[in-house]
Amino acid sequence: MAATLISTERKPVVLHLGPVLGRMTEHEFYEFCQLNKDLRIELNSKGDLIIMPPTGGKTGRRSSKLTARLTVWAEDDGTGQPFDSSTGFTLPNGAKRSPDFAWVANERWNAFTEEEQEEFPPLCPDFVVELRSRTDSLALLQKKMKEYIENGIRLGWLIDPVKKKVYVYRPQAAVEILDDPETISGEPLLHGFALDVRALWN
Repeated sequence: MAATLISTERKPVVLHLGPVLGRMTEHEFYEFCQLNKDLRIELNSKGDLIIMPPTGGKTGRRSSKLTARLTVWAEDDGTGQPFDSSTGFTLPNGAKRSPDFAWVANERWNAFTEEEQEEFPPLCPDFVVELRSRTDSLALLQKKMKEYIENGIRLGWLIDPVKKKVYVYRPQAAVEILDDPETISGEPLLHGFALDVRALWN
């Protein structure tokens, strides 16, 4: 009897609640997310609610390393603000997304009121990173990166430890695919920063 292969790919729960959520204000949606802090909640441009479960241990460890290195660089550089994966942003197309890491230039961040900064800032970050876990759909992450590009990011990295590849996204350019690179340069946007990618493979 042939063995049945069970897919380990994790797909998010998508609730088609556009008509309902369309009546929620920005503040109400923020409060809804605060009441469900154990879940990672996003909203696509159609108003569908996307719910992702917490990450596993390996992905959490990789994400911690990634965030730490980029945050240290950002604090030393001083030209922008770093954000971890719990931060939501309201993109120009209306979607509310939470990249695994984001960076926003100071002049854009400082243009917002304290209330806008406290909730989900209405902007697409300048730089985002999405880190694939073993159970994440690569196709869905690529679609998400395309959305970031369409909404104004200046640089994006999709890091795939599963296949040891990095997909580099830039405006008006083809996606650059790096096969098991030692490092990734953030130049010219992230002045002087290079990520030791292979430290994330383990």
